[in-house]
Amino acid sequence: MGIADDAVEVRAQGWRTLAALHNFIENELERSLSREAGLSVVEYTVLDALSRQDGWHMRMQQLARASALSPSATTRLVNRLEERGLLTRVDCLDDRRGIYTELTAGGHRLLDTARPVHDDALEAALQEAHRIPELAPLLDALPQLTLAGTSAGAAAGAV
Repeated sequence: MGIADDAVEVRAQGWRTLAALHNFIENELERSLSREAGLSVVEYTVLDALSRQDGWHMRMQQLARASALSPSATTRLVNRLEERGLLTRVDCLDDRRGIYTELTAGGHRLLDTARPVHDDALEAALQEAHRIPELAPLLDALPQLTLAGTSAGAAAGAV
């Protein structure tokens, strides 16, 4: 095995560790959000993304990117959340083909209930994951990665 093969294996191991951490955290979030707020992680992600927008609406394509879903999966999810009265669709005044999605009052209320559940579950999952020797180094590196990403975003003019 050459140096290039070693480098590939190191990156592959890093990816496997990252995937394991993501899975570990997502499973805890899924259990807690489902049990205490009646939401899946992706439903929470959509409501949270919408709440962070000026005017609390997003185009469907933006929502798909924010939730890491395909356009068709996003449409199905929006349909389900709309049926539950958590969000609504609004025609875009600038582009007749465009549709915005925005939170309803019920969506805001549920998100207000779900956010502390999410945050507590995330904190618990991070603490538990830190006790796993294979995951601890990645968790230790997160503050530096977050700061580097924030600095790069600020330098590029992002907010």
